[in-house]
Amino acid sequence: MVLLSFDIEEFDMPFEYGKEISFADQISISRAGTIAILDLLDQHEIKATFFCTVTFAENVPDLIERITTTGHELASHGYYHSNFKPEHLLQSKVRLEELSGQAITGYRMARMMPVDEKEIEKAGYTYNTSINPTYLPGRYNNFNISRTHFKKQNVLQIPASVSPVIRFPLFWLSFHNLPLALYKFLAAWTYKKDQYLNIYFHPWEFTDLDQVERFGFPGYVRKNTGLKMIKRMDSLISWMKSRNYQFGTFQEFIGKLSGSNPI
Repeated sequence: MVLLSFDIEEFDMPFEYGKEISFADQISISRAGTIAILDLLDQHEIKATFFCTVTFAENVPDLIERITTTGHELASHGYYHSNFKPEHLLQSKVRLEELSGQAITGYRMARMMPVDEKEIEKAGYTYNTSINPTYLPGRYNNFNISRTHFKKQNVLQIPASVSPVIRFPLFWLSFHNLPLALYKFLAAWTYKKDQYLNIYFHPWEFTDLDQVERFGFPGYVRKNTGLKMIKRMDSLISWMKSRNYQFGTFQEFIGKLSGSNPI
């Protein structure tokens, strides 16, 4: 199963590069990208999981309704994108359930940072997907963690997909920068080995980020964004469908694991 997911959040990434961006722009940019994603998923008639901050959800009630009424899964990405306290785990779950009317069972920490599994369990989540089991200078050093799903503290851990053997990450940055044929090769290798893929992206990738003065992003971040990103994602999904890969939400994936059905 392909677990296609999107971290929908206030677009605060320019702050990491020394740029200012208004809160209104943070919301409007992520809003535009989320609409582009939903349109693409509708076109292909596939379901995905949206990990959402409470801050973003409170500012886009119509999109939260669209996500839930069209059969996608809503999960927690925290209360705020750049501010975390352990109590936010439960608070974000409760608030997102209030806003969506949907049970929130999954969590992904902002920027895939470490999170206390005891606190995840205490907050009542069924699964956590906050691990990128690879090495990325200055960000991750997780070669000692399983590449594939495992249980910890009674919570199912579903790491982001990395290739077998060399653990090359299949996350958003590699999708932007690798030749698409090479990315598809790595995805096919990983899918054949693991029988599923867990790949994640962000709404702002589907907007034009090629404005260095405004956002301050280096070339590897802004490469293939906006319309190019929409076309690449359309190509990836079409290719996966041509290979009869099944798409589903994390909740559906967990249901199949529990029933020991093929994934």
